[in-house]
Order: sequence, then structure tokens, then C-alpha cells
Amino acid sequence: MTRPEPSRLLPRDVLRTGASGLRARRARAFLSALGIAIGIAAMVSVLGISASSRAEVDRELAALGTDLLTVAPGRTMFGEDAELPAEAVAMISRIGPVERVAATGAVSGAKAYRSDRIPEGESGGLSVHAAQLDLLGTVAAETASGTWLNAATARHPTAVLGAETADRLGVGSPGSRILVGGVWFTVVGVLEPVPLAPELDTAVLVGWPAAQELLGFEGRPTTVYTRSEDDRVEAVRGVLAATANPEAPSEVEVSRPSDALAAREAADRAFTGLLLGLGAVALLVGGVGVANTMIISVLERRAEIGLRRSLGATRRHVLLQFLTESLLLSALGGLGGVLLSTAITALYAVSRGWPVAIPVWTPAAALGATLVIGALAGLYPATRAARMAPTEALSTP
Repeated sequence: MTRPEPSRLLPRDVLRTGASGLRARRARAFLSALGIAIGIAAMVSVLGISASSRAEVDRELAALGTDLLTVAPGRTMFGEDAELPAEAVAMISRIGPVERVAATGAVSGAKAYRSDRIPEGESGGLSVHAAQLDLLGTVAAETASGTWLNAATARHPTAVLGAETADRLGVGSPGSRILVGGVWFTVVGVLEPVPLAPELDTAVLVGWPAAQELLGFEGRPTTVYTRSEDDRVEAVRGVLAATANPEAPSEVEVSRPSDALAAREAADRAFTGLLLGLGAVALLVGGVGVANTMIISVLERRAEIGLRRSLGATRRHVLLQFLTESLLLSALGGLGGVLLSTAITALYAVSRGWPVAIPVWTPAAALGATLVIGALAGLYPATRAARMAPTEALSTP
């Protein structure tokens, strides 16, 4: 007697059978895939937005440079405010690797007002600083309107406003007059925001000679900005304090403004970790939804399972059928999540003026994660379906 050939199920048959199971229950399949898509979209969007943010920080650093160092007076051993000597700028300029140096000096007691009708106590938190002519290039600042101080205007009552200062004083363009330390100054320029020197955003900047002649400025710098050769920045940093104030180097503070941007990037990474955790929870919830859908599908389709077993389908065939359904369901959710997250990341980055930077490995990892979740979520329902005896499945109402 000839033995019957064993039942065979080709890969294309497995896919077709699994897809037909999803098409028969489209609403349920859509909702289950949506749960996966939300989890994947949350995780990939977080990674994409975080990467775009870091790319923007890197772009800022590349444009502004990481070779800017600032020197400022610290505290004396008695806890009082220290001072930099008037010769600090000249001494720092003699350091070999230093390429540019400029300073500002706070004009104590001077306040800036839009008019003489404003009470003296309402200064708006604005400060007045004497500025050297090389300041603009040294801190990589740009004028939003008007011009920067020059050798002629620096000797006269003219001023350049920081971006926030101009906004608070209501000055939109050059030509306006403001009251600085009781003297009327003409605004000749307004700066763009200065990322590496944000203290300038809330400052009124006047020429060094004008500050000395009109505002009683003593001529001592309070912040010195230096640009050095890229590979010599740390070496310069090590000698700046002793050079700026040889008599009391411990009373000098040296900082690197680009470190603040790097710290901001580190903070963003920590926040990204938190958001990724929330995305993982959403993905887990989606996986539970897939498992629930598959278990209910097995219970509803007992008669189908029994009929397939009676017609020659093996346990392995049934296992592959339901496992394929679970994998397809998760894959659809994963693909939808990747497309959704790509759109979210692109829209958010463009709205902030950032470069769109989605790590290449992220979509592949996301799809891989969905397949793993689909396999785990469908393993138990598929195994349960495969273990059903034909008679048991057909006799179940």
C-alpha cells in the first residue's frame, strides 16, 4: 500500500494564510498594529529628535568654535569680589597661542532706560558695559541691524544693544536715543543673540573711551574673551589666570563657554533616556495588545484549526500560521511607527531650524524589535493552537 505524501506548506503559503487571517479581522488587526506603531513612533521620534538636537549643537560649536576662553574676576580669600588689573588684556595678548583678545568692563552704577520718565528703580535687569572694538569678532557675534562700534563712534555717546536689551527697551532699529547713566546715547546697532556669550544679550555696550569720559568707568575689564589655536586651548587655559593677574591668580576664574553647550547636550541625553523608557512601556503595551488579539483569534477559530488538522495540516503548520499572523501584525505596526516617527522628527526639526538627523540604525532596530515582540506575543497563542487535537477543536461550539 502506498503511503500518502506528507502535507507540505511552502513559505508563500504560510504568508498567504497568515495575511488572510488578518484581512478577516481588519478592525482588530488595525487597532493592535496601532498599539505597536505608537510605541515604535515614540521611541524612534525621541531618538531622532535627540539626534537632531545634538546635530544642531555640533553645528553651533562648529560655527562658533570651541577655542573661546573667558577670564573673569573671582573672589578674594575674604569672600569679596576680586578685580582684574587694567593691564590684564595687554598681558593676555602676549601669550603666544592667543590669536584674538577683547574685553568688556561693567560700568558700575550706570543704568539704561528708554526715557527719562521711567523710575530709576526699574532698570529691567539690564547692564551697561564698556566694550573694546575687537569684541564682535572675538565672540563670533553678528549685528541684526545697524553697525558695530568703531574708532570714531567709540569716543562718542553711541551704544550697541544686545538682542534682549533691544526687546526690553523697545528699540527695533538704530537711531533711537536711550538714557545711559544719566547721559543720552544714540543706538547705532543691535546684536543677534550670542550663544557663547549670553551675558551680552542683556547688555548695553558703549565704547571704552566714552565710558571713561562720560560714565566714570575706571577702565578695569570684568570679562576678557580670548581665541586660541585649537590644539593649544587647554595649554592656554592653564596659564590664563596667572597671566591675567600674576599677583593673585587664585582670584581669577577661567571658563570655556562651549562647555555649557556640551553640558546642555549631556542633559538632553539624560532626558532622552527617560523618554526612551516611556516609549519602551508604550511598545510593551502594544505587544500585550498583539498577544491578546492572537489569543482571542485562536479561541474564535477553533473550528478552523480542527478542520485544517483533519485535512492533513500538521501541528507545525498551525504553529507557523498563527506565528506568521503575529509577526505580520507587528511588522505592520512597526513599519507604520517608523514612517510616523520619521514625519514627526522631520516636522519638529524643521520647525526649530535644526538639521534632520535620524540615526541610520534606528529604523532597522525598530523593525527588528517589533518582530521580536511579535514572535514573543504570538508564541503562546500559536503553540496553544498547534496543540489542539482535531476532534477537540471540531467539537468545541
